[in-house]
Amino acid sequence: MISPLILPYAGVSPVFSTPLVHAGPGAAVLGRVTLGRGAWLGARAVIRADGHYVKAGDDFHLGARSTLHIAHQVFPCVVGDRVTVGENACVHACTVGSDVIVGDGTVILDGAIVGDNVVFEPGCTVFPAKRIDGGHVYAGSPAKMVRPVAAGEIAERRAQMVRAHTEQAEAAAPRRQLAATSDVHATVFIASTASVRGRLVAAKSSSVWFSNDFDAGDASIVIGLNSNVQDNTVIRCTSAQGVTLGRDTTVGHNVTIYDSVIGNGALIGIGSVVAPGTIVQDRVLLAAAARTTPGQVLESGWLYAGNPAKKLTPLDSGKAALIDMIIGHYCQYAMDYKAAEALPAAV
Repeated sequence: MISPLILPYAGVSPVFSTPLVHAGPGAAVLGRVTLGRGAWLGARAVIRADGHYVKAGDDFHLGARSTLHIAHQVFPCVVGDRVTVGENACVHACTVGSDVIVGDGTVILDGAIVGDNVVFEPGCTVFPAKRIDGGHVYAGSPAKMVRPVAAGEIAERRAQMVRAHTEQAEAAAPRRQLAATSDVHATVFIASTASVRGRLVAAKSSSVWFSNDFDAGDASIVIGLNSNVQDNTVIRCTSAQGVTLGRDTTVGHNVTIYDSVIGNGALIGIGSVVAPGTIVQDRVLLAAAARTTPGQVLESGWLYAGNPAKKLTPLDSGKAALIDMIIGHYCQYAMDYKAAEALPAAV
């Protein structure tokens, strides 16, 4: 087994009830995390507890490129026993009961409460503050109740997912290969488990988070002042356009971005997909799990959501304040993790 990256945050280190059963390449456990007995982490899985705590029970199984995180000083992330999370999923600042199956690509958002004995089919979205009744199967975005869970179904599904993850070949994390023409300010935080290939231009106080996978191809990835690209986000440049993020912009966890332009003060929600040629103007909020269409223009000052992404409502003062607040938190997080990664490893 490969040792995961383990870092403290604000002087608090992760606590493991027993040694990990498995940790894939690039897995990271960070900050105020408590894991029960028998935890299993796939390649580039991230559990990050900085602005609040994360607690997962016994026999927790987290698939490759999946993320657990918190909401700063608002919601922890609490997960029960025998919870199985698929690949490229995000469990964020919520409470999840025991004996729960979280399918690939599922997003569970802030303040949601999930009961025991629940199955989420792949690609579900559980929106903020939603209550999910136990004993049922859910599907869709937003997640809707489909039917009761059959006898023995959760144990069978868990066994299938664990077997598939265990048998899957885990490639080593891609190496960082910054182009010689890159221009990265000295204050920028690039997490040690992030992979960046090609030309990166990153302005002061911007940040590239754990398990991100950037490939600029023959173009450039440009990240503006104070902007952050959160854990397990994938950026792919397949044309000369490349990807440009303006200043004070946040890209959430587990996002996929192709050649596009994203303006200033924008928020790209968790698990969303930004299609090639998309233009996101200033002060836009693209909701979690939304998908833009190729060449789509998202107009300044609006909230967009859905698949395909549609204009919903003008940004109110609360949402605008949220965008600004996240920037402040992430600038501080980035400084703290940059310092933590610079310290010699504990013996």
